[in-house]
Amino acid sequence: MGLMSKGDASTSPAAKRRMTRPSRSSDELHVIPILISGDINPGDSIAGKLLDSLRQHKLRLQSGDILIIKHKIVSKSEGRLVDLSTIRPSPASIAWAKQYSLDARVIELALRESRAVIRRKNGVLITETRHGFLCANTGIDVSNVNGGRHALLLPEDPDRSAAKLRRQIQKVTGLKIPVIITDSFGRPWREGLVDFCIGIAGMKPLRDDRGRLDSHGYKLLASVEAVADELAAAAGLVCGKLNRVPACLIRGFRYQPGPGRASDLLRPAATDLFR
Repeated sequence: MGLMSKGDASTSPAAKRRMTRPSRSSDELHVIPILISGDINPGDSIAGKLLDSLRQHKLRLQSGDILIIKHKIVSKSEGRLVDLSTIRPSPASIAWAKQYSLDARVIELALRESRAVIRRKNGVLITETRHGFLCANTGIDVSNVNGGRHALLLPEDPDRSAAKLRRQIQKVTGLKIPVIITDSFGRPWREGLVDFCIGIAGMKPLRDDRGRLDSHGYKLLASVEAVADELAAAAGLVCGKLNRVPACLIRGFRYQPGPGRASDLLRPAATDLFR
């Protein structure tokens, strides 16, 4: 683009606005919220509600879109609710909860649903879920459920849930849209929560750049990028806990189609230096 002189007519206010407006390009990434009115009940069709919302807001799925969906509405539709009044905590759970002002029923449920306890210290319970995820309280959630009367478990098989949702959307639209189911986890050595991929269908969760050359000609030796987690984190900026936005579309990302599993993102215990 050539430089313009101070007196050039194209430096009018309208021209300046055009110059400062970001240009559209194939490298742009768009995160588009999908709002769903009302709550989700067991047996509800998530695909139907998502497609209805898109129509109501005059949005359409496009080839190349990626659907990111919070696990909470998936778990609710699959009936993964536990009435906390039915949980009878053990004396050990009661003592632990009392020491740190926690709900002993949630602690007991987290222990029952876990595969292993990784850490239990300072009121924090880190467990390994049956899926292999390492997280607090086995991923059990009480927020945004029904005021604390019920706890919400993770989907039994998030990959299967993602594949089912993908098939249902394809049946209606004809589009093969990748689906990523997310949950927010804490991270070692860093404060704050970030959304991670816990279920995936229709795309590879990792991008392996090993063997490629960087811009200086150096061959990459260890660059395997967790693109599914990065997409989940980007979507988390839109699908926040207080935003009432349970899903969004990511448009503009060049993903690698193919089968994938959330377990592809998990480091095996044998190579985990910190477990």
